[in-house]
Amino acid sequence: MGKTGTTTWIKIKGRKGQTRLVPGKRQNFKRPGPNQKYTSNGKRRRKLPRSPKSIQGVRA
Repeated sequence: MGKTGTTTWIKIKGRKGQTRLVPGKRQNFKRPGPNQKYTSNGKRRRKLPRSPKSIQGVRA
């Protein structure tokens, strides 16, 4: 278990304009939804690149 308060949170702008917080280590990729989880050959897709325009900034 990590220490309390060690996670740096990043503000991400969603598709409809609302913002949400994600951990800093996930700022450059996003998790696929259930419909985009598998590729056409059956492999599991683990990361999708995030648009640089959606990254807002750091929040402590």
